[in-house]
Amino acid sequence: MTGMTSTARPLLNRRLAEFGTTIFAEMSALAAATGSINLGQGFPDTDGPEEIREAAVRALRDGRGNQYPPGPGVPELRTAIAAHQLRRYGLSYDPDTEVLVTAGATEAIAAALLALLEPGDEVVALEPYYDSYAASIALAGGRRVPVTLRPHEGRFRLDLDELRAAVTDRTRLLLINTPHNPTGTVLTRAELAAIAELAVERDLLVVTDEVYEHLVFDDAEHLPLAAFPGMRERTVTIGSAGKTYSFTGWKVGWVTAAPGLVSAVRSAKQFLTYVSAGPFQYAVAEALALPDSYYDDLRRSLRERRDILATGLAEAGFEVFRPAGTYFVTTDIRPLGEKDGFAFCRALPERAGVVAIPNAVFYDDREAGAPFVRFAFCKKEDVLREAAARLRAM
Repeated sequence: MTGMTSTARPLLNRRLAEFGTTIFAEMSALAAATGSINLGQGFPDTDGPEEIREAAVRALRDGRGNQYPPGPGVPELRTAIAAHQLRRYGLSYDPDTEVLVTAGATEAIAAALLALLEPGDEVVALEPYYDSYAASIALAGGRRVPVTLRPHEGRFRLDLDELRAAVTDRTRLLLINTPHNPTGTVLTRAELAAIAELAVERDLLVVTDEVYEHLVFDDAEHLPLAAFPGMRERTVTIGSAGKTYSFTGWKVGWVTAAPGLVSAVRSAKQFLTYVSAGPFQYAVAEALALPDSYYDDLRRSLRERRDILATGLAEAGFEVFRPAGTYFVTTDIRPLGEKDGFAFCRALPERAGVVAIPNAVFYDDREAGAPFVRFAFCKKEDVLREAAARLRAM
């Protein structure tokens, strides 16, 4: 007899049993199969600045990064990350002991949680949350405790009393994301101050995902949690080049934190990818030195595209939560007579030639997320106008 030995034990580790193929892979495949406009997965349909792409080419040709880069990241990039944090937020980090380069923010999240959690530790996270959060907590043997952001007066809001009530003696860590994917909420100064006070009072670690830090609109302002009183020594801040510079395939992310925290995260990270993106690290170092005008232009461009899509969605009958940050618009499908986001999104390519993501995949409480659907607006303006026209015709 040939083939796999029969066993009653499932092949997949039980911690990952609830996680199948990601919804992004499923919906992107559906977009390709139907020729639909893909407003599901959050990647731009144009590359970032030409001078940064050329910086990567230059690094390749000069032989910089073609072999294993240093484990913590190339010195030029670590120095540039530290300079960025100081220039933008007044946060001073030592490039040698307080900065770690990762294979995108996804690895940074996984490495941080694997490093900092023991089996049974509770992690309080804002729901809906990016799907890798749940998987990484599970891999580390932790227990996720969701605090649900709920719609109120046109935005998704954090209930600070609910957050405080979620913390128990078993809570090890708060996992915070602002600007928030998928809702587009940007936590306010008052909300962040309350989170900081809670973390200090209960002596909690905090991992904060700030990859959309430069993608904020209107009157919203991104404030790093590490800058609040008592937070510098207990906060792991995660950043990424992909969203800011529109090179998502390069997978260059980073962690900034106190030396003990960086050392712990590095201990886990070195057994995941060890190193990655050698030549791209040099290019991202140059990107981080771009002038403020780059970020101003990026925000203006994305705000215009947000408004094209949000207006089109509203005209098509969706209830639209206009985001203050990120490049996603969350909508409520109930005004269309729909209530099941999964069914709606799986039928939408045939109905309208557009792909979106059901927000329920980001919830433990699937019912709470059932009527919400996310669309990405990091696409060309003519693509967004065509998508809006197709949705209105539906």
